[in-house]
Amino acid sequence: MAAAAAPIARAEACEVRTVDAGRVVRGRELLLGDEIYFELAETFRALADSSRAKIVYSLLRQELCVCDLAAVVGLSESAVSQHLRVLRNLRLVTPRREGKLVYYSLDDAHVRALLDVSLTHLADRALIPAALLASLTLELGRPSSP
Repeated sequence: MAAAAAPIARAEACEVRTVDAGRVVRGRELLLGDEIYFELAETFRALADSSRAKIVYSLLRQELCVCDLAAVVGLSESAVSQHLRVLRNLRLVTPRREGKLVYYSLDDAHVRALLDVSLTHLADRALIPAALLASLTLELGRPSSP
């Protein structure tokens, strides 16, 4: 037997159903192309995997090779390589060859900023200690928020 649907709280829905044509037109004008939303969703999908998020976080402070990343995040080298392939295809990480080793780092400051905003959001929700966020902010050379 299906569970009864919870009633929608007043703050979540309008009491009167009406459409403001002007706002709809303006909203549609502000939309980006579908391909941009696809790429955006792919980026968030990649970071939605906790192992990939852990890999990206591990690369915040230093570049690491697959062997080192595997040891840091507690996965097999094969699993890390597969995750890195996804992250590399989305240009979230970039490889650098040094002899027989390939080191990975974050692709650019945008990836760092995306992770920083996400971690700040978690700190604001008290899901991670503010002191941890402050130490990370100082280590990465960004001013800490008050």
